[in-house]
Amino acid sequence: MRSLLEKLKTWYGGLQERERRMVGIGSVVLGIILLVGVILLPLQSAVSAAAKRTQTRREDLSWMRTNAAEIQSGGMGLLNDTGEAPVVVVDRVGREHGLGQALRGTAPSGAGVRVQLEAAPFDALITWLGALDQRYGLAIDSITVDRGAKPGLVNASITFAPPRR
Repeated sequence: MRSLLEKLKTWYGGLQERERRMVGIGSVVLGIILLVGVILLPLQSAVSAAAKRTQTRREDLSWMRTNAAEIQSGGMGLLNDTGEAPVVVVDRVGREHGLGQALRGTAPSGAGVRVQLEAAPFDALITWLGALDQRYGLAIDSITVDRGAKPGLVNASITFAPPRR
């Protein structure tokens, strides 16, 4: 290590004044680039991700505060047979019917449930919808079905009406 440092000093001492200035300026620029690239960019990325998580949590909290009375009063209701909320039943029964890979989102929507499916087998989708209607009284409020990339697969957006009592 000492010999390498000595060689570097000898090399630097052999440079002309203008070249020494250029090496000094280049060293400062390299230091700034390393500081920005190694420290500041990952730090900025982490701060940005934390800010996004905070914003999402604020939106969730706002939604909860807005819908607190309905949730506490049981507006979503529990299904008689299972004692589960409709959103839980929709997700569970979907997985039981082989739609686990296709489920992209299941969320409460007013007093009903909204579901997004992607690349879902059409036959499994139909039997799932029938089971939800017949066994749990969850009828479709609105549905949009689009052809998937492969034959037999569909993308769907479904909103279920509140359970019939």
